[in-house]
Amino acid sequence: MIRFANFLVFIVFALCTSPLMHAQSCSYEMAMEKQGLLEITKSVPGVNVQLKYATQDNFMKRDVYGCLQHGYLQKEVVAMLKKAQKSLESMKPGYHLLVYDAARPLSIQWILWNTLTQYPPKIRKNYVADPREHSIHNYGSAIDLTVADEKGNALDMGTKFDFFGELAYPSKEQELLAKNKLSKKAYENRQILRNAMKSAGFMPIEYEWWHFNAFSRAEAKRRYQVVQ
Repeated sequence: MIRFANFLVFIVFALCTSPLMHAQSCSYEMAMEKQGLLEITKSVPGVNVQLKYATQDNFMKRDVYGCLQHGYLQKEVVAMLKKAQKSLESMKPGYHLLVYDAARPLSIQWILWNTLTQYPPKIRKNYVADPREHSIHNYGSAIDLTVADEKGNALDMGTKFDFFGELAYPSKEQELLAKNKLSKKAYENRQILRNAMKSAGFMPIEYEWWHFNAFSRAEAKRRYQVVQ
């Protein structure tokens, strides 16, 4: 009888700590699913997800996502991402898109914004959208990502994700190449990512090689509700 009771305790513990139960109990993920957003890896074969804000490998050096462990996007954006992955595979067989961030709750947007106090708001907006205006991430319509090779290793892009400085600026790449501050290989790798994403309709931005928008902020606001 004692052995059976212990067995039941083990089963309950295993279920409660399983990834499935974890996802089902996460208020962020439940809210996004209720709003119609789709979990990326279930919807786009070949795309991998490693949410950087669910780790300490980000500019804040801490996990701010907690139970949010899966990447979510609006249905239309997922369809675009699927096209981007197919485009990448046609150019580089065996390569994968590796997602670092997707839909981001507005409550967490405030945490990111309030962390960068070393920058005045006008400069801070280059790196993190003002939560009062909302980020396109807050509508599940922006994505941060890179490219991984056949072995799953992220390609050299010249900087890490979340690097705040000109070396990460797509708008400065030609100048950086000329000054030998950005390697030709890193530039070519950025082009691989950019070509795949642009072929699917995503739009790059000026300050971050990893960030792409599916829609403008105004269009995202018109289409969707904010992810809280």
